Amino acid sequence: MTMTQGKRANQAGKILESNVEAILTGHGYFQVGNHVTKEYLLTAHLLPKRYAKQVYIGAGIYNTLLKVDFYVVGLPCIPTGLIIECKWQESGGSVDEKFPYLSMNIQEYYPAPTIVVIGGEGMREGAIQWLRQQVKLNHNLLGVYSLDRFIAWANKSF
Repeated sequence: MTMTQGKRANQAGKILESNVEAILTGHGYFQVGNHVTKEYLLTAHLLPKRYAKQVYIGAGIYNTLLKVDFYVVGLPCIPTGLIIECKWQESGGSVDEKFPYLSMNIQEYYPAPTIVVIGGEGMREGAIQWLRQQVKLNHNLLGVYSLDRFIAWANKSF
């Protein structure tokens, strides 16, 4: 059976997320759930270094429910927690067209500082540059990293 382009992209995005998850667990973070609320994650004090995937954080700019890929709690340098969003685009598509929406939500509605991890070779270079420029303008966007740069950041920060 042939896999559709959308299904391949979804699978590749999950692989990027699993790499980020491996980095978190490699630095001693424990998963406390999937599809949980930020309130649950923030009050689950049994594990000081914890994360959850697909965390509901509230409404966004379109007044629709927002989920983030990872919400990490227990970083000494970021006591409010860290949100990690993963964006993958292997070939031409629409992921990079959604960067303004992502940036606006991060600035206005995300409850914690955020890092965006990007992967794949299909994003337009101008879109990546634009998103990286938002770090200077968006108080809540800490960085936009490729997977290897995120590993380097995590090794210093976790």
